Amino acid sequence: MNEELLVVDDEPQMLIAINETLRQNGYSITTAGSGMEALCRLKEKYYRLVITDMRMPEVSGLDLLRKVKNLAPQTPVILLTAYGTIQAAVDAMRGGAYDYLLKPFSAESLESVVRRALDSAPRRNEKISHAIITQDQKFSRVFEQAGQAAASTATVLIEAESGTGKELLARMIHQKSPRSSGPFVAVNCAALPENLLESELFGFEKGAFTGASVSKPGKFELANNGTLLLDEIGEMAPILQAKLLRVLQEKEVDRIGGKDPVQIDVRVIATTNRDLYSLVQEGDFREDLYYRLKVVCLTIPPLRERRGDIPLLVDFFFKKYGEDFARQALQLSPEATECLVRHDWPGNVRELENTIQRALTLCTDSKIRPQDLLLSESQSPALNQGAAELGFSAGVTMREMERQLIRNTLEDTRGNRTQAAKRLGISLRTLRNKLNEFGLQDRQAKSAHSHA
Repeated sequence: MNEELLVVDDEPQMLIAINETLRQNGYSITTAGSGMEALCRLKEKYYRLVITDMRMPEVSGLDLLRKVKNLAPQTPVILLTAYGTIQAAVDAMRGGAYDYLLKPFSAESLESVVRRALDSAPRRNEKISHAIITQDQKFSRVFEQAGQAAASTATVLIEAESGTGKELLARMIHQKSPRSSGPFVAVNCAALPENLLESELFGFEKGAFTGASVSKPGKFELANNGTLLLDEIGEMAPILQAKLLRVLQEKEVDRIGGKDPVQIDVRVIATTNRDLYSLVQEGDFREDLYYRLKVVCLTIPPLRERRGDIPLLVDFFFKKYGEDFARQALQLSPEATECLVRHDWPGNVRELENTIQRALTLCTDSKIRPQDLLLSESQSPALNQGAAELGFSAGVTMREMERQLIRNTLEDTRGNRTQAAKRLGISLRTLRNKLNEFGLQDRQAKSAHSHA
């Protein structure tokens, strides 16, 4: 990985253990044995994530947290704490930390929280303005409505395809709201199984279940006086939907194993790339929750419906990545520009951004030409022949090939996602996200039911 993680701890054995665990998971790590050393590291370069012990002499983990938030506000910080400093860690999270781990912790717990923190954070140079680069009237109206909604406490539902910038719009609403000085906490409902999502959202008391050695507040409590983003709300299990509805109505949460409810003041923004109303009609999403979330509904138009924004976005990405790749003088040929404007962009702005990054990396000429974009319109005969040999027709997009491959593999494994993920060479979590992205969730559920 080009972007490194900074790990800070004054206990050498702990530092070695964390370093080894994360390196085995493919991360690039820089270590610091003290808060002072970490400050020097932070002045030298950008880090994608910071993991720091709470208690250290001279410069504490809280000091580092404040420094990171000044230098790079979007960089997530994970705190490592002992039992006696849990309340301090919780207070720090309300001040901007992503999460904390209680020592001693397992390698699995560390890897899980690191992955979720990285998934939740925008990459280097990614700004809110990225989401509002537009000259499209329809999208401009959505942006204006988002600004109006920001001033209220109303729950917001953002409906849009993957890659359109739903989370960026949500962050903009938070930053323009009276709650901007409070925390912005994001939870991906599709990334966690039901039991983990429940404890993540609502928290738990000590002894509530095996492994609950201490009490831990959930994301609702951590987002108090701020904003909670529920990403991919359509993936939430029905039992959690009922609990979420109660939280929204009563403005209080019940920790797992808790006796008394905890009062909260949280503004909720939910996003989905699925048709929630269709899920309601099919009985997979609660109708009362749907209307409770949809106080303000914003729909971001897909990129193919605002092709006039493509040249603006291309220019933005050229400026964003040109310096990183030392390709500032590189230009787009007229033919390549035409390909970009004509392409349907099923992955939307995210796909366009990846395409520009790839072209800047692979182009060996002074101009980017259609073949450098690697879009379906410019696929080579060899690629089309290879697709035909696999049962795909010439001209089919890579996205459709991937969709068909996942669907066929699931059918071949009789709906067993674990086996399908192994055959495809991807993680179960990635497979879940792909099923969601390609709209295969409902079909897969019906297939599994028919084989039961």
